Parts: sequence; C-alpha cells; structure tokens
Amino acid sequence: MAHPDARPEAAPTPSDRHAILVAAAFGPTPGAHPLPAAHGPEQSWLRAVALGGQGRYAAARAELTRVRGTGAVWSSFGASTEASLLRQLGGHRAAAVLDGRALVEAGSLRTGSGNTVAARRDADTVAASRDAAAVAAWCDAATGLAADALGRGRLAVCGSLLDRCAAALDAAESEAGEKAFVRQRIRLAWVGAESALAAGDFTRARSRADRAVELADGFGSIRHAVKSDLVRAASLTGLPDPGPAVELAADVLARAEEHGLVPLQWAAAMLLDGLGGGDAGRVRDLDAGRVRDICATTIVGRGGRFVTSSAC
Repeated sequence: MAHPDARPEAAPTPSDRHAILVAAAFGPTPGAHPLPAAHGPEQSWLRAVALGGQGRYAAARAELTRVRGTGAVWSSFGASTEASLLRQLGGHRAAAVLDGRALVEAGSLRTGSGNTVAARRDADTVAASRDAAAVAAWCDAATGLAADALGRGRLAVCGSLLDRCAAALDAAESEAGEKAFVRQRIRLAWVGAESALAAGDFTRARSRADRAVELADGFGSIRHAVKSDLVRAASLTGLPDPGPAVELAADVLARAEEHGLVPLQWAAAMLLDGLGGGDAGRVRDLDAGRVRDICATTIVGRGGRFVTSSAC
C-alpha cells in the first residue's frame, strides 16, 4: 500500500522527455521501455527509432505515421527509418520505394533555396543547421538505397550510391565539421563492409568494419556499437580460424540481449548458427539456433513481418 503522504510520480518535463528519447534512440539506454509519449515529429521519429531497435515493429510503424507527410527533414528521416525496418526482415524491394521517397524529400530540402551547403558559407546558424540536417537525411536515404540494392544483388548500384554518399559527406563536413555526420559515417561503413563481404573481399570488409567500430566507439550509442561489432564479426569469417568471429558474435549476442536489442540478437544468433553454433570457450554450450528461433518468434509477436527471398 502506498504511503498516505506519497505523491504520484511527476510526468517528465519536455526537456526530460526529449533526453529520454535521444538516449534510447542514439545513446546509452536503447532498451528503455516504456518510453514517454512523443510530442512533435522529431520526438515521434526518435521514439520510432528506439522502438525499432527493440524489435517493436508495429509500435515503431505506428509512431512513424505521425511523421509521414509533415514536411521538413523529419518526413525524410521517417521514410528512411520505415525502410530500415522493412530491410531488416528482408523487404528490400519495398524498402527501396521508401528510401527513394526519403531521397527526393531530402534533396528538395537541400536545394529548395537554390543553394547547396557548400555555397552558403555566410548562412546564419539556423540555415546552416537546416542544411546539415538535410544532408544527413539525404545520406540516410542514399545509404539505405545502397543497402536495398545490395540485398537484391546489385553490387554496382550499391557501390555507386555509397560513393555519392561519401562525396556528399566530404563536402558537407568541410562546412559543418566531421562530428556533425558521425552516424551517417557509421552507416556508410556498415554497408561498405557488407558490400565487400558480398563481393568476397574480406580484407576490405574488415577495413570498413573496423572503421565503423572506431566511429561507434566515440558516438555514444550502444546500439551502433553492438551493430558495428556484429558487422566486424561477419568480416572475420574470412579468416582461416573461425574462433575470433565466433567469440565476437557471441559477445554481440550477449550485449544485444542485455540491452533488449532483439533484432541484433536475432542477427548475431543467425551468424553464430551459420558458424556451427560456436565451439570455442564460453560459447560451447550455446544453442544459437534456438536463440535465433526465440528471437524470431518475439519479432513476429511485436509486429515484424519476415519477407521470403522471392518477394524481397
């Protein structure tokens, strides 16, 4: 029984709410749940990102409906995020439609005033911030499209899109600085590593994955750090000794479970199962296939829709 003098817990202030959502989406508490209600398109996007990272696909999609059609940069970010949710479960074809929409929306923001970021050296702080956000959204969409192409075996298209994204970041960083686009650089490194793996170039894959790990280490997002280590584990499968890949994949699996990142837990279990479930050290008794199936069941229960290869 509550103490008669006890007061109900105060609702979070607007600044607290925003901080909680940022920490869940791109910070140290990716498994925070329940999350506070969102107020405005930016917070709806942050909330959707966090929910998606937890594998709460239906809730994330519902949140993204509040972002769709709002204009400004959040509409582009929202379309890219919705595409990412589809792509995680194999829906590359449908994801490409949304990433294409996000690219168009971000592109119109970048050029709507008739000037690119590089041409606006004397812009005021607000305009510069808008431009940086538009470049970030454009690169999210371009990287997403590259991943969509990769998932459909179009390596040349993937490579071309990654090159365009890298060039856009190089130009924007000359104005806004490298720290403005760390998340975009991490995602670029992820897809670059995955593209190299698809081409059988494990050396290049390890280089790109190492770059993602390095960037994620200074970014402060546990989810990005775990995903970067997962990509690195995949890149290590090209070594003669499977031990390093097994050990790192098992570590990723444990950290994903600890932080409630079910999609990454599922992906790590998939990788471990493909490596034979793990014969080394502390993962000897791990049944990766069972963990994979449990995670898949959880994902479906939370509204995830796995797509078969014939429909991807």
